[in-house]
Amino acid sequence: MDRDHSHNEKETVSAEDNANKHYLYPSALFAEKVPYLVDTILGSCVAVCLYDDQKKIGGINHYMLPLWNGDGLATPKYGNIAIEKLIDRMLQLGCKKEHLRAKLFGGASQINSSMEIGLRNVEVAKELLAQHRIPIVAENVFGKVGRKLRYDTGTGQVMMKFLNKPTQDGNG
Repeated sequence: MDRDHSHNEKETVSAEDNANKHYLYPSALFAEKVPYLVDTILGSCVAVCLYDDQKKIGGINHYMLPLWNGDGLATPKYGNIAIEKLIDRMLQLGCKKEHLRAKLFGGASQINSSMEIGLRNVEVAKELLAQHRIPIVAENVFGKVGRKLRYDTGTGQVMMKFLNKPTQDGNG
């Protein structure tokens, strides 16, 4: 009886518990050949999730501002840099641009901000993806509240939930 009981407990361990996991911080990107569950939290920031359904490889970025102005380092803090670097990384992993599909998340309006960072972050993603001819197959953008994402890079599936309070300035 005890043996059966312990066997059943092992069966209730979810696949998620055995998955590779990664937390994606703002100004970063992530893509690997092996599947990962990637978590991130967005406010006015935007995450672009790319997926190659032929290779079954996904990647994600999390950027804070739309455009790099040429000062300092060209880092994935900026949408135009983060999107180009993510596309490059996916191609390095063996993906083909014509097989890539995109999903967009984030771009919430910030409290006490007239700069419309969220709106501009989403616009730069749409413009660059269109230039690269990468179709956007799903999006959940704008609004007043942040989002928590879990992206399965092995399937391209994104699980999203809204955070229950408006975003503050400076929160991803």
